[in-house]
Amino acid sequence: MPKTTHPSTHPPLPPTTEDDRVSWLRLLRSRRVGPATFHRLLSEHGSAEAALAALPEVARAAGVPDYTPCPLGVVEAELRAGQAIGARLLTSADPAFPQALRDIPDCPPLLWIMGDPALLARPMIALVGARNASSLGTRMARSLAADLSARGYLIVSGLARGIDTAAHLGSVERGTVAVMAGGVDVIYPAENTKLAGDILATGLRLSEQPMGLIPQARHFPNRNRLVSGLAQAVVVVEAAAKSGSLLTARNALDQGREVMAVPGHPIDARASGCNMLIRDGATLIRNAEDVIDALPQVQSIQIPPQPDLPLAPAAPPSLRDIAGLHAQILNRLGPSPLAEDQLIRDLATPAHRVAPALLDLELDGRITRHPGGLLALAR
Repeated sequence: MPKTTHPSTHPPLPPTTEDDRVSWLRLLRSRRVGPATFHRLLSEHGSAEAALAALPEVARAAGVPDYTPCPLGVVEAELRAGQAIGARLLTSADPAFPQALRDIPDCPPLLWIMGDPALLARPMIALVGARNASSLGTRMARSLAADLSARGYLIVSGLARGIDTAAHLGSVERGTVAVMAGGVDVIYPAENTKLAGDILATGLRLSEQPMGLIPQARHFPNRNRLVSGLAQAVVVVEAAAKSGSLLTARNALDQGREVMAVPGHPIDARASGCNMLIRDGATLIRNAEDVIDALPQVQSIQIPPQPDLPLAPAAPPSLRDIAGLHAQILNRLGPSPLAEDQLIRDLATPAHRVAPALLDLELDGRITRHPGGLLALAR
């Protein structure tokens, strides 16, 4: 990508004023800017305000003319909506922001939360599973949640039907975290409206999505990465062979979390995913003691977050070089997601050259980023 300026030589600036927070929100809400692109732009330009100023030129260089960042009025309306319902906007630089999420590759720059942010410092365990859960599965999830909650763990789930609902119900008295696929003010499914209200009394709800956003299918994988990212371990209670719960389990593995599963009858389709996880090495769970016994090996591995390092100034590559690298990237990618670090190894090209090219292609709508640092051709 042709550059008129070099990346910043100082680390990104955290938001220290209300204007800075507005700039962070504008940058994140701008078209084709997700968490990974947000952090890359912030690292290159040093602040959200500078990244916003550079974004139209970055988009033009990527072949997207007439690009306009998110208008100020849009984020001001979102902030007013959050204030009206008592929600709080946390940036990844805020002390109350959960450290566990800072450690994941696609850390959300901003979170809307409702409830007590102090709870985010407690150890968490995620319980997930099928929406069409069996009676036995919901009883198991509720019992596990209640027992683990009594031991001091905060239960995390996605407020969906079935296992998620049972997990929240089992732990709501002592505190539970509901991670929302849409806006933190949008209760989905509507049948959990009372439960969502009860959660605020002792726990909290959180979302990275704009206020008022009604969740769609594409939002749930992003929600799932936050469920696993917050927790020390993910326990799958019931899941089919192809389900969102297995995606959450894969996210957990990518994030270095422990994956556990409750076994089920071999001919029950709702247990096939759990049985597959156990076959592939997940810890078999019968009760809360099994979960707690497996946790020390998780707690003993502490991987500190790695700060973004500023890139040294370098001569901008030629247009021919840029076009060639774009072609190589597109040839390597397909509809199935590929890890970004694997792509860089396959290209045998320095990461600081590949990163701007990926940004070009992402802004141009030719590639798509998936949770866990994965890339694929856009559909």
